[in-house]
Amino acid sequence: MSEISISNSSAPKPTVTVLAGDNDGPPGVERLYDHVDARIVCDEAGLAESLPDSQIVLVTDFRSDALARTWPQAKNVDWVHAASAGVDQLMFDALRTSDVAITNAQGIFDHAIAEYVLGAILFFAKDTRHNVVYQQQKRWVHRDTETIADKRVVVAGAGSIGHEIGALCRAAGMAVDGVASRAREGDDVFGRIHAAAHIDDVLTEADYVVIAAPLTDATRHWFDAARFNAMPPHARLINIGRGPIVVTDDLVDALQNNQIAGAALDVFENEPLPADHPLWSMDNVLLSPHMAGDFVGWREALIDQFLANLDRWQTGQPLFNPVNKKAGYAA
Repeated sequence: MSEISISNSSAPKPTVTVLAGDNDGPPGVERLYDHVDARIVCDEAGLAESLPDSQIVLVTDFRSDALARTWPQAKNVDWVHAASAGVDQLMFDALRTSDVAITNAQGIFDHAIAEYVLGAILFFAKDTRHNVVYQQQKRWVHRDTETIADKRVVVAGAGSIGHEIGALCRAAGMAVDGVASRAREGDDVFGRIHAAAHIDDVLTEADYVVIAAPLTDATRHWFDAARFNAMPPHARLINIGRGPIVVTDDLVDALQNNQIAGAALDVFENEPLPADHPLWSMDNVLLSPHMAGDFVGWREALIDQFLANLDRWQTGQPLFNPVNKKAGYAA
């Protein structure tokens, strides 16, 4: 999707409402002005005012639920694009049951997130935390560390992000299984892809468990005490999916009681994570502020992707990354 060829149609520019986190919009948003009448809004009032005249909504603030509350004003909207992989905030009934197309940013963040996951695995295996601590203390403390070759990774969520995670882990010599809504044959990345209904059986053999699933009704609070009980005591959890997929209190209990060995968490039920939360002070936990996929240039890449899809919309071609509104993720 690197080539961008916007139609030079003499038709009036479509009106695009950009739901952003601030009045400036994301970097690169000014590139839209040559192609569309772009209106940047960052609150519910602005959205309600802009929607009636808009044909397209570009959602760059994936945390906002303002669109659900103002959707009755969207009389002429034909397409909603989420500049994120997750579309859970767009899965409100009025939009799901409408004829409006939804697309997402599938593909933009896949490799960066996979690199984050592999880095987290190596962080644990090579005891990087204590290397940093001992360096700060100027202490020479020799230890033996783990290798990751032949260790088993279970990727819960076998979509494009999960597949890229599996590919990097497999290239590093790890064995990789996937978990999806339905079982299917393995491929050049996943040895097997198991049905979500049988995930506990798969977790018992995991060294690392990576959550890469979208947030849906089926995955909300999917990882609870039962999932952690199924994991071996030496296993580590890595969550780069969505925070509410994990029951945080159950995870804290599992970590404190040595039911699992550690966790790397980029997403949380409540963001930002409260300063007094016990996860901050656990020495077997790696935390990051929802940035696993945010590489240098990602915002500009999102604009490139939207412009490429805009050309398809203007010329009547099928859109990239259509979301299956019933399933709640990209088809």
